[in-house]
Amino acid sequence: MTADALFSPVKFGSIELKNRIVLAPLTRNRAAPGNLPSTLAATYYSQRASGGLVITEATQATEDGQGYPDTPGLHSDAQVAAWKVVTDAVHAAGGRIVVQLWHTGRISHSVFRPDGLPPLAPSAIAPAGAVYLPGWQKAAFETPREMTQADIDRVVDGWRTAAANARRAGFDGVEVHAANGYLIDQFLRDGANKRTDGYGGPIENRVRFLKEAVAAAVAGWGSGDGVGVRLSPHNPYNDMQDSDPATTFTAAAAALKPFGLAYLHVLEPVGTSPALAPAMKAASGLPLIVNGGYGAETGAAAIAEGTIDAIAYGTLFLANPDLPARFAAGAPLNTPNPKTFYGGTEVGYTDYPALAS
Repeated sequence: MTADALFSPVKFGSIELKNRIVLAPLTRNRAAPGNLPSTLAATYYSQRASGGLVITEATQATEDGQGYPDTPGLHSDAQVAAWKVVTDAVHAAGGRIVVQLWHTGRISHSVFRPDGLPPLAPSAIAPAGAVYLPGWQKAAFETPREMTQADIDRVVDGWRTAAANARRAGFDGVEVHAANGYLIDQFLRDGANKRTDGYGGPIENRVRFLKEAVAAAVAGWGSGDGVGVRLSPHNPYNDMQDSDPATTFTAAAAALKPFGLAYLHVLEPVGTSPALAPAMKAASGLPLIVNGGYGAETGAAAIAEGTIDAIAYGTLFLANPDLPARFAAGAPLNTPNPKTFYGGTEVGYTDYPALAS
């Protein structure tokens, strides 16, 4: 098996990809004051523009959505202007870029909130573990506040505003982050959602917040064909559990079908059994991006089988800015340095070498 299957073009909604190699969203914690993407971000993302699609690090849709130090937002005019520098650089390098929009929910802390109150969540259940505060001090997660209907309406509207801001900033689309234990995922999974109103209980209620957030993003973008959604049916990260992931995430995928979206992005490690991504693709009717430890040959094999339409690469693309060229040539890969993943300067961010020309 060669990597050839990764190099055919494909179109996801309105987004045309020149190949099937996608930069996965990777939190790098290098935002400038004001939660602006730094000047280095333009270099970092444009270095990786040879992929079919660049998906940015998770970006706050609302001011109170932050849960980690130095993560960017897309809720102010200054942030729009800073992201425009990034999108211009990626487009100048021949790439396509979408912004991943999140709200971290209970995976936050009062220090990140403008009102100084505990974070919001579907239910007042504190996750196990600790949060990093500004300056990288650790603290135990706080017990969150159960969201009122007013809270829900305001936060959902944040995806609308942020998606409209993404259009102003020159992005090719947006990705609604509904994975990895953050707010939308907290509503989806019954381990975190113990509500007894129309947002809790049976799965048809627990998908309601997802549907409202996606509808808001579609309204803000202006159509569904530039909007994707990321889900993570198996990931226990951020103290997440669900009693029936197959039912929950097939229903979540099916809930996306009416919106005419660009793609579904599923975090599912290669070799997972039983794999839920194929059923989720069928339920949603959407092109499928899968992320989860693929290499060149395993990614190409997955594409060749016909169910998966593109592969998102995380740490491999982080460490190899010219990953498509390396895959095409069968060239050696740089080794990622985990010590420089989060925070810092250009070291481990924009200084990974490309192949010699």
